[in-house]
Amino acid sequence: MTKPKVKPRSCDGGETKFFWWEESTLVINILGKPSARSDSIGKPKGHQLKISVTAAPKLGRATDHMVRFLAGEFGVSTAAITVVYGRMNVNKQLRIEAPTKLPSVIRQLPLL
Repeated sequence: MTKPKVKPRSCDGGETKFFWWEESTLVINILGKPSARSDSIGKPKGHQLKISVTAAPKLGRATDHMVRFLAGEFGVSTAAITVVYGRMNVNKQLRIEAPTKLPSVIRQLPLL
């Protein structure tokens, strides 16, 4: 049995493309930017959310750093974040189990 996907609508009435909910799990598509000046959550770019991290892109270390950064931003442990694909690529998909906080870029969109 597959889990139903509940996708929130964007402010303009279309569907957002960079995140959706599967019950209490947030699934999010990310465009990573390693070797940045600071760790930050950027703006949506197409079907991805831009995330910048200070770590260098060597052997998946930037992705590991991103997971630690996002764990704090979403109020979860690092074990609650799964990298579905893209550990060694800038294009990633993450699953975040039961986030307790939502960054403003996600909070701003109505969940209707």
